[in-house]
Amino acid sequence: AQRETLRGYVLKLRAGLAGLCWSLLPSDTPIQPLIVGDNAEAVSLAHALRERGLLVPAIRTPTVPQGTARLRITLSAAHTAQDIDQLIAVLHEV
Repeated sequence: AQRETLRGYVLKLRAGLAGLCWSLLPSDTPIQPLIVGDNAEAVSLAHALRERGLLVPAIRTPTVPQGTARLRITLSAAHTAQDIDQLIAVLHEV
């Protein structure tokens, strides 16, 4: 049941983030990389999420190639549907 729940969260997140100016890399796993591009923008976005109680780390150069800074969204079956909704809403706000 937890695997199905987690799979549902992945699908919910991917559908909810469609149309943002940033794009998710193709991934069916609970780790969903959101490509932001600029290092400073990724850090700023991670900070804005943190201020709203969401821990989503920024991954940037030299860990990833220049110009591909990203947020590492990690979903868990311990999250709730409301957690996913909140993340989607905040990413659409910022």
